[in-house]
Amino acid sequence: MGIVHSSVVDFPPDEVFAWHRRRGAMPRLTPPWAPLRVLTEASSLRDGQAVLGLPGWLRWVAAHQPDGYDPPRRFVDELVSQPLRTVLSWRHSHEFAAEGDSATRVTDRIDTPVPQALLRPMVAYRHPRGDGFLADVVADWESAALAATEDGVRVVTVRTGIVQSPRGGSLRLLFPLFAAGLGGRLGDGEQWLAWIGIDDMIDVYLRALVDPGLVGPVNAVAPRPVRNADYTTALAHVLHRPALLPVPSFGPRLVLGAEGADELAGASQRVVPRRLEQADHRFRHPEVRQALAHVLGRELGAR
Repeated sequence: MGIVHSSVVDFPPDEVFAWHRRRGAMPRLTPPWAPLRVLTEASSLRDGQAVLGLPGWLRWVAAHQPDGYDPPRRFVDELVSQPLRTVLSWRHSHEFAAEGDSATRVTDRIDTPVPQALLRPMVAYRHPRGDGFLADVVADWESAALAATEDGVRVVTVRTGIVQSPRGGSLRLLFPLFAAGLGGRLGDGEQWLAWIGIDDMIDVYLRALVDPGLVGPVNAVAPRPVRNADYTTALAHVLHRPALLPVPSFGPRLVLGAEGADELAGASQRVVPRRLEQADHRFRHPEVRQALAHVLGRELGAR
């Protein structure tokens, strides 16, 4: 049993590790609904002890293990207090790996007989993510998929951006409007769009199947995200049409519904494919104009 959960934060490993050393880190990482409270924080992540109070006057003492201390890459704590230690084993490895030049992948790896379903809410609380229905779906889906790692299976959870294809998704809705010269930016046009061409998306899924070095969450997005205003300009350029009419906020709601409009059309997500770039992945269409011209069968610059 147990659980493995990870996420990426936009700070280098040294800073993330140092944050965990600071006073108050443990209370901030403890879910407010959990039936425990932090009584004493560890004085050291190398060999200190943290004490948590449980119902019935029980104490959970987490002793940090010197053999697992490897700053800024890892620290480890184990349950050592009785009577809990007699009936329950618990080893929690906190791992920090560099993601690109300035980000860190934070991984919680807990070895325990406690069922994953009971651990998941607590661990998810430690890893900030987006809000809303789609974020919930992704979190549940990835947690279910990661269960296969317990049997030694390599798991890749592909996080797909807004796929560009005239046969579906947002481009299918926008194409007739822009082709008729009625397209324009959405709202103020400042929201970020994490997009990917359909050919590149297929390449990412294929690589996830055959590349043994690819593990865990992978962002299937183009390396150059754009703002909605820039996307609008690119699509209008490819179709040789003007883009002078801003789309009011209620427009996408009529087609996608309130939830779809808020989480797809109106969302602002600046996401980059760090794992793929580290693996020297080659994108067919890294620029949005290239991708749109390709999927729409147009030539850039032609009239």
